[in-house]
Amino acid sequence: MTTKLTVLALLAGAAFAAEPAFQQQFIFAPQKLHAHSSSIVELADGRLMTCWYIGSGERTADDVKVQAAFLKKGAKEWDAPFTLDDTPGFPDTNPLLFVDSKQRLWFLWTAILDNRWETALLKLRISEPALRAPMPKWSLSDNVLLIPEGFAGKVSPRLRELVEPVTVQRDRNEAFTAIVRSTDKLLNRLGWMPRIHPLELPSGRVLLPLYSDTYNLSLVAITDDGGKTWRPSEPLVSLGGVQPSLVRKKDGTVVAYMRDNGPPPQRVLVSESRDDGVNWSAVTDSEIPNPGSSVEVIALKTGEWVMVLNDTEKGRNRISVWMSPDEGRTWPWKKSLENTETGGYSYPSVIQTRDGKVHATYSFTGPHAKGEKELQTIKHVAFDKDWVKK
Repeated sequence: MTTKLTVLALLAGAAFAAEPAFQQQFIFAPQKLHAHSSSIVELADGRLMTCWYIGSGERTADDVKVQAAFLKKGAKEWDAPFTLDDTPGFPDTNPLLFVDSKQRLWFLWTAILDNRWETALLKLRISEPALRAPMPKWSLSDNVLLIPEGFAGKVSPRLRELVEPVTVQRDRNEAFTAIVRSTDKLLNRLGWMPRIHPLELPSGRVLLPLYSDTYNLSLVAITDDGGKTWRPSEPLVSLGGVQPSLVRKKDGTVVAYMRDNGPPPQRVLVSESRDDGVNWSAVTDSEIPNPGSSVEVIALKTGEWVMVLNDTEKGRNRISVWMSPDEGRTWPWKKSLENTETGGYSYPSVIQTRDGKVHATYSFTGPHAKGEKELQTIKHVAFDKDWVKK
């Protein structure tokens, strides 16, 4: 009898058919190590590249490293994974890939200094476009260091205001801990982590969305010189709004959609900037459910917005595609990518390639029989907007 695990193994080697509306495959066969937080891009030569972190745990496991893989243009299967970064003795987590308008590849990730998210050191490499190079050749390698001036004065009053009506003691304690920590100069400058693709504005400014588990809130790192120097935006203060995804409206407004790690009811949190990412409006609840899990939103070339998310009140056993015709005011089209009782699917990374298709990768823990070891991989799907509408 064919087992669920056998079905998963067959999926791992499944090739993409010729131009279907929906395609899916595993980047590598499901295995026992923790594989999580992927990021996907299209390179100048047409290859797709994905990275993720993998190891025996997350921040507490010193064997955690960043792996990556390529899908050659026209190829049916992903190449074998390779190590993109492995800092000996330190967990390497939250890897992020980005291709700018000059077709340069950016690689960002965090080295965790003492197995706490609060000590994440943000690192950056940039490769000039090399159409025939099999591997990136880094022309810039540096740490991204931020100095959030006046951080406590901006964060503490707003957190006190937000926590006043909260009745759950755990949530109150977390907020007051963040208030106390906001005066710590070192904690202000460490712990800022990437998760979702940066957004490049027409001016060339790059907005890198970051979040902190130290404070359970977000800010945006801004560079106007191609990654050489950085400055922080004003903080997006909330009770648990993290891992922001940035998308730009036609009128220039930048919208941040955030995972909700705060008190219930949990909803995708939203804020807007009308000055290219420097200042942000008050963070508010949307009507979009969120179980405390990452979400990404992109604008398609034809104007629609696509969101990939866990659209559940609790749990990560369903991950879906939503699409909006009116820049996020409504989301009339919804389609599940995965929907099971025992699986886990999360942390989507989403792009639109030059041929118009939408590609997403996400962490995949497949349905399993009771007592079986959970096997994990990164899954890749591709679809067009008509598939979402059907």
